[in-house]
Amino acid sequence: MLRSLRPTFLPPIHSFKIPKLPFIPMSSLRCPSTVCRNASTKIQPPSTPIPSSAYIHLPFCRKRCHYCDFPIVALGSSHSNTATDDPRITNYTNLLLQEINATVTDTNTPSIPLQTIFFGGGTPSLVPPHLVSNILDKLRCKFGIAHNVEISIEMDPGTFDAHKLNELAELGVNRVSLGVQAFQEELLRACGRAHGVREVYEAIDIVTGCTGLENWSMDLISSLPHQTEAMWAESLKCAVSARPTHVSVYDLQVEQGTKFGQLYKPGEFPLPSDNQSANLYKMASETLRNAGYSHYEISSYCKSGYECKHNQTYWQNKPFFGFGLGSASYINGNRFSRPRRMNEYTEYVRKLEDGMIKHDRINCEAKDMAMDVVMLSLRTAIGLDVASFCRLFGECLAVSLCKAFEPFVESGHVVFMDEERVKVSNGSRVAFIRLSDPDGFLLSNELISIAFSVISP
Repeated sequence: MLRSLRPTFLPPIHSFKIPKLPFIPMSSLRCPSTVCRNASTKIQPPSTPIPSSAYIHLPFCRKRCHYCDFPIVALGSSHSNTATDDPRITNYTNLLLQEINATVTDTNTPSIPLQTIFFGGGTPSLVPPHLVSNILDKLRCKFGIAHNVEISIEMDPGTFDAHKLNELAELGVNRVSLGVQAFQEELLRACGRAHGVREVYEAIDIVTGCTGLENWSMDLISSLPHQTEAMWAESLKCAVSARPTHVSVYDLQVEQGTKFGQLYKPGEFPLPSDNQSANLYKMASETLRNAGYSHYEISSYCKSGYECKHNQTYWQNKPFFGFGLGSASYINGNRFSRPRRMNEYTEYVRKLEDGMIKHDRINCEAKDMAMDVVMLSLRTAIGLDVASFCRLFGECLAVSLCKAFEPFVESGHVVFMDEERVKVSNGSRVAFIRLSDPDGFLLSNELISIAFSVISP
């Protein structure tokens, strides 16, 4: 049966990938003996419009954090938010503009003005506002920007002041994602963060004092080295007191090639054990829900109406543009990423301008599309829309999924709901399948692997 594991989440959307989770040995599962195989054929992806969301990767940081494996450019710890234009930033921005301009869209499909734009990194708040303005102007010229667009930017404490934030707000930035991570000085130092607790509170004051900018998110990380439940409770309390409209809570993932990857092994001291990590996740869910935040995605909480519209593009498996070093796109049923090294990315842009790179519409394996839909849906509070899944992949496969999950409805890890989103136990009335909060979310990898074993036996 299922075993208790640390929560495993998709990372913040810097370079989005669909991980193919490892299967659990079938001997350990109670799955149906007969599995529908009608997702084994190739299908043409349904017709989709040109993406209406764009992710812009701005890779600059003052230093690399000990847990970070994203493609970044370290400018140096002394780099300040008031520094004059750094040629590394200017040159990269020009390269980014070239990539956007060279992007080919489907001329047979009506274009849709961008509904969401997300500046991620890296630390985008290190980029001068006039360069952000140049990027927005290029996006507006190339794709158009909706009048009610959500424009998000990631910002780190100590990398911006009130003047810079006001400049960004005047450009149209209307959502800030503040990378706090922890409220303890010793934990911030252990992470290699370039800011301290004093800068955290200064940043919160700047964000909350910006006229017209009410939509802002705070990022926190759990399962850090030497982090105790008392420390985590304090960070959650401080987050709630700051009253952000959105909170993202990420469990530390120790990646190979990072400093943490060299120092630590997951589950071994000074990192929390798997059970301790699970407790931290439960604490976050309880604390934030009690404070009026909706747990709408496995690592995301928000006040009513403040879901991150851009990230919902990913969770709903909609197409999106990605621009910049290491970024990913999902266009015409095709997922592809840019190079993670600057020299290779520069060459990529050159070839794109010369027409040597094309991302044509492809035929997708139905089972791969089905696995993407299931994995993304089950990481949200809405869950899997069974009727929509039936239309795409057939009723037989949907029935097999329901049968596979029935034992976990009984154990409380999976929830079946009817069209009114009322819990049901009868498989014939199931309109939505979701994971329970927090126990089902905690075991999302295993539960999603069960679905994968049904889709691709």
